[in-house]
Amino acid sequence: MRVLELFSGLGGWHCALRHRGSVLAAYDVSEAANATYVLNHGLEPKARELATLPMEELASLGADTWLMSPPCQPFCRMGNHRDLEDRRSGAFHHLVECFKQAPPEQLVLENVNGFLGSDAHALLSAAIRSHGMHHLELQACPSRFGLPNLRPRVFVVASRKPLERLPMPSLPARALADFLDAIEDEALYLRAETHTRHYQGLDLVEAGDRRSACFIGGYGRRFVGSGSFLKTERGVRRFSPFEVARLLGLPEGFRFPEALSLEARYRLLGNGLSIPVAAWALDHLPSR
Repeated sequence: MRVLELFSGLGGWHCALRHRGSVLAAYDVSEAANATYVLNHGLEPKARELATLPMEELASLGADTWLMSPPCQPFCRMGNHRDLEDRRSGAFHHLVECFKQAPPEQLVLENVNGFLGSDAHALLSAAIRSHGMHHLELQACPSRFGLPNLRPRVFVVASRKPLERLPMPSLPARALADFLDAIEDEALYLRAETHTRHYQGLDLVEAGDRRSACFIGGYGRRFVGSGSFLKTERGVRRFSPFEVARLLGLPEGFRFPEALSLEARYRLLGNGLSIPVAAWALDHLPSR
């Protein structure tokens, strides 16, 4: 595959792609995301606003596959549910218009389950059908792939070639202990007053448990509904960014720029992909 990675973030699609092809270009407006991407993948994303990107530029890159994870806030459970009316949907809307004029041979989109049935979903589906392309809508969670993390997502897979739905894995989730840092960061422990104030709403897990809640971009700032917190003999702490990265299936050698703040790391991870699930979605594309 010759891939465009759109809304590239920290490069989740790049990790999931593996041997299937190469990324010709990546696009993201976040400086933190782009610094993390180039550090891990050796390719510097284009810091361009996708909502104004000329269709001619996309077409000139010679890609046959688009991989994208548009902002989920317009569709997520705790979002404003404004769908295409949300300003954060502007880039997605523009890309669908580009798709109508010059579609790639293949496309895979990832988003939260709330994307299904939305106006954005209907817009993309109509564009895919207008070009006579085959497509599948897949729903999957990393808890079925051996990862102790709940992160249900939907994937829209489209191709000019026929597609076949693959069986869903059903691997037993490993214990959280397998994903923890060898040395704890003591700064991640909650202060007593913070723990007391939010205790009733915290999703608490222990090292022996085989599940954790979905980590969102606000995990570094929010307590309730942002992800799980680890209960140990010493108290309660956040999961470290590298622990969350392992729960997403990112490779062990994954790194962040040293200057990147803790909150920025959590934000990138919260907007990231579960790599094994994304790889499974890519498996549905026909062999080239």
